[in-house]
Amino acid sequence: MKSLYVAAMDRLYLACIWAAGVAIVCMSLIIPWGVFTRYVLGTGSQWPEPIAILLMMVFTFIGAAAAYRANAHIAVTMLTDVLPPPLRALCAWLVDLCMAAACAFVAWYGTSLSLGTMGQSISELPWLPVGVTYAALPLGSLFTLLFVIERRWIGPQDHRRLMRYEEPEKTDRGAALAHGESR
Repeated sequence: MKSLYVAAMDRLYLACIWAAGVAIVCMSLIIPWGVFTRYVLGTGSQWPEPIAILLMMVFTFIGAAAAYRANAHIAVTMLTDVLPPPLRALCAWLVDLCMAAACAFVAWYGTSLSLGTMGQSISELPWLPVGVTYAALPLGSLFTLLFVIERRWIGPQDHRRLMRYEEPEKTDRGAALAHGESR
């Protein structure tokens, strides 16, 4: 059961990475287009700003879920690093409990906000409901909650190759030498 959950979270993690990556690339192309049409052509396009805001929401909230799983978020551990292991483990549980509560809160009220604004449209894009812009909020929170559950149930996954693709893989000999062991 645990291996199935980890496999599902791996797929979700990759989907989050791809969604955040595509959002930032598209945003990087849309914003210059808006600047070009406004200052070079003299007729500003109306659609780049609301689309860029939607993409920023996707990048922020979906990308944050992936960052949580990869343990790539900002964390201040100065206090917990000096605690004895039992207290450090207790702090980790408390942090994950607070994280789960915050994710559940944002998922619940974010869903309410998104559904409540589906009847409104963005003035520049009348075909796009406002609620679609807010949809990344509950989705990202739900994904992060699933990653919190994984961390508590199975353990952190940030050591795996999937999350540390940019680091060179260590061989057994290289790992032994890195820890000061000799033959």
